[in-house]
Amino acid sequence: MNSQPVMIKSSKNGINLILDDKLPFSELLDEIKKKFIDSEKFFKDAKIAISFEGRSLSENEQFEILDVIQQNTSVTIICVIDHDELMDEVLKRRIGEYEELHSPQTGQFYKGTLRSGQQIESETSLVVLGDVNPGAKVIAKGNIVILGALKGIAYAGADGDSSCFVAALDMNPVQIKIGDHIGRSADKKEPVKGFRRRTKTDTGSSGPQIATVYQNQILIEPISSGLLKNIL
Repeated sequence: MNSQPVMIKSSKNGINLILDDKLPFSELLDEIKKKFIDSEKFFKDAKIAISFEGRSLSENEQFEILDVIQQNTSVTIICVIDHDELMDEVLKRRIGEYEELHSPQTGQFYKGTLRSGQQIESETSLVVLGDVNPGAKVIAKGNIVILGALKGIAYAGADGDSSCFVAALDMNPVQIKIGDHIGRSADKKEPVKGFRRRTKTDTGSSGPQIATVYQNQILIEPISSGLLKNIL
């Protein structure tokens, strides 16, 4: 038996988990949990590949280990690879594939109405199948599409990307932020601060609308097929 039942060897992009082959699996899981909780500051928010050494594991046992790590730390396990594959060129390719898969070109879905005090965030684009009520907030590093009414706060391009957009079937936000540009609603008797509407009537057109950054200002206008071709 090793002096330590669980040892972690790390490289730039991955970790090799060396496991004792005699310890009962349930006890081994406890040791892995302790090890990763103790190492949380070191691995905080890391996206890494993992390999196993020292013990033969079934597929189910591997899943249980990954679940323990991801339930108790902020680590994201991108993939499991063979120990002899644990090379930087392999890991860089796998991590590149992961980043492409989870880029703002992909999207996350949320079903339900967001009420005051609720907030959801997405590392990609976000589609909400419901309303975003006053006091609720949606934040995404990509685009935001509300298949309902936007009456709260929407922040697209949260990592500073001003090319993103916010779209909603009913657009009446308290605040919209795209990249570093902010638009806030105002009393109907006063000009809107930070964004302007390009609508068919003074009171605003019905139907879906989209907010984009135009000339350093957030512009809200009706969605048309021509407009979408220019944006997408």
